[in-house]
Amino acid sequence: MIRPRKMKRIELTILDRDANQVIEFLGRRALIHLSGDEETNTDAPVRDTAAYERIRDLLGTIRSAAAYLGSGLPEEPEEISALPVETDDLLVEKISASISSLGTKESEGNQEKRKVEEALNEARAFGNLNAPFSDLDQLSYLTLRVGRLDPKRQDMLRENLADRAVVIPLGQNEDGSSGDRILAASSRKGRFALDSELKRLSFVPIAIPEGYTGIPAELLSGLEDRLAGMARLLEEIAKEKQALREEYAPVLRRLAGSYLMALEVERLKGRLRATQSVYVLSGWIPADMVKGLVAELGQLTGGRVAVRSFNPEEIPEIRDGRKKVPVSLEHGAFVKGFEKVVFSYGAPLYGTIDPTPFVAISFTLLFGIMFGDLGQGFVLFLLGLLTSKRGAKALSGFRHFSSPLIAVGISSMIMGLLNGAVFANEELLTGPTRAAAGFFMRIAGVAGEPPERILHLMPEKGSVAKLFYFFGFTVAVGVILNSIGLVVNIINLCSMKKYERAFFSKTGAAGLFLFWYAIFIAARLLLGGRFAWFDITGLAVPVFCIFFGPLLWRIITQKRPVFEEGPMVFIMEGFVEVLETASTYISNTVSFLRVGAFALSHAVLSFIVFTLAEMLREAPGGPVFALIVMLFGNAVIIVLEGMIVAIQVVRLQYYEFFSKFFTETGVEFSPFRFRKGVES
Repeated sequence: MIRPRKMKRIELTILDRDANQVIEFLGRRALIHLSGDEETNTDAPVRDTAAYERIRDLLGTIRSAAAYLGSGLPEEPEEISALPVETDDLLVEKISASISSLGTKESEGNQEKRKVEEALNEARAFGNLNAPFSDLDQLSYLTLRVGRLDPKRQDMLRENLADRAVVIPLGQNEDGSSGDRILAASSRKGRFALDSELKRLSFVPIAIPEGYTGIPAELLSGLEDRLAGMARLLEEIAKEKQALREEYAPVLRRLAGSYLMALEVERLKGRLRATQSVYVLSGWIPADMVKGLVAELGQLTGGRVAVRSFNPEEIPEIRDGRKKVPVSLEHGAFVKGFEKVVFSYGAPLYGTIDPTPFVAISFTLLFGIMFGDLGQGFVLFLLGLLTSKRGAKALSGFRHFSSPLIAVGISSMIMGLLNGAVFANEELLTGPTRAAAGFFMRIAGVAGEPPERILHLMPEKGSVAKLFYFFGFTVAVGVILNSIGLVVNIINLCSMKKYERAFFSKTGAAGLFLFWYAIFIAARLLLGGRFAWFDITGLAVPVFCIFFGPLLWRIITQKRPVFEEGPMVFIMEGFVEVLETASTYISNTVSFLRVGAFALSHAVLSFIVFTLAEMLREAPGGPVFALIVMLFGNAVIIVLEGMIVAIQVVRLQYYEFFSKFFTETGVEFSPFRFRKGVES
């Protein structure tokens, strides 16, 4: 399409009972560009605070559970996400309870293990001291108590002391149950709490033989057994955690997507106009989708929806220019890939000409001219295939580059066939090129030796003239692109009824005629012609229109005063406008010489890589070094020069093409969707 899609403003009136499912439908389909408060009032408070807080709390619970299990969650709703139902709330609570119980068990186990490790390390550190055991409780860290305590009270002791002490059973009864002998260890600071609890629970100390030195082996083995038991317990907890991860990770991911969607729905409802039982949602959609949208909404709500549609000219804020109609472009796969080049500069105004098809063609042509190599172009073509929908999943993030890469890859391959380059090698295509050229020469009845390559970019004998022709061709491409930009601008200005600028400005009809006539004179002089008397008239008329354009328009439209800001200001502005027009068109045209210059630099760089590889081939181990040079050299050319060429093409689009008509930008069509990171 040469113009953006026609748009309509629709207004949906829906019941409160249908609001969630209608918003879910619109967000999933990405059909409507919200307008009014829905678009601007993004910080509006939610209407149902209780529901919003409940959803946010449940989402927080899901995130905490996923963090504990080490499973990832989506940052936005997924394609399969749907609004949560009542059973989902219960499922979140069930999962949270299971994970919370396991988390508590794991935390207590780690604390107990840490205490046992500290006690064991301290005991081992003083195990070889030649000092009475009775004196060890006076050490700076460790306080030890050995004695008997009813097994029924041992758990109570652990619970009361919490993390202030470690209680280790010393031995077991014949039936495998814990015996009544224990070792209680605490830090020096926790000694009084330990002694108080032991006394309260009727702890009976065991007398250590007088003169016994070091730490009793029985105590060390008891600590080691306890540590081994804690390790086994934590291993069992880890297995249980892994089982929960396998069971709940997909469920948590689904629930997270559902509650993220629910949060977005509640936020949007807070921005809508509403009464106690009715919501009103308004926005822009392509005109060709209105009928289908009305039918689907009617089926979704059982007919409980009222839809009003308006043309842009029926909206007061559009008529008086306070707001703009969003622009939606409709293209095939090839042209669509270049939409980002356009929108990175700005969205075209609604109702004006869509420049994307021109960008797609010119971008492909200019890149191919500057990056001509059959092999290197094939690499770009292959990258385009790998980043396509059917390509590698790992490269799915670069999918919007797929069409441009395929296009510039093909154009580079064609240019490579013309200049005879394959991965910087200038000999591989010599035979096929000579055979093909000879075949066509015989058909055309042309005598002579077939050329080795059709286009000589490197200065060689007999190739300099062709090189100048090539530079002339790049300037001609610039003339065409500049002319298209001017024609687009004139049509756009006429469609917006800005006739003064359309006919009398430097980028209007007067400027276009001056540009074309100057090119006509230059071409005639290059072909051996002379500057004639009528050329003065041909240049003077458009210059006169540009200089006196504002004055002529005010006379035609009968506006007063004729000189809006006085005659002197008018004369100065006129001279500046004419000088700027001449300098702009000269620079815009000469700028396209860079296309030929970069094509030549690409050929020179390829020639250097090829020549260096040939020089190394004759040295010892030469074939290996030559291969390394070819691989490294081509990689540098593809990555580095490919980026430089792409930047230069974008620059030509911005400054030489867009500057002709992108004097005012529009608003890009940005439909409401849950998955903001995914293009429609």
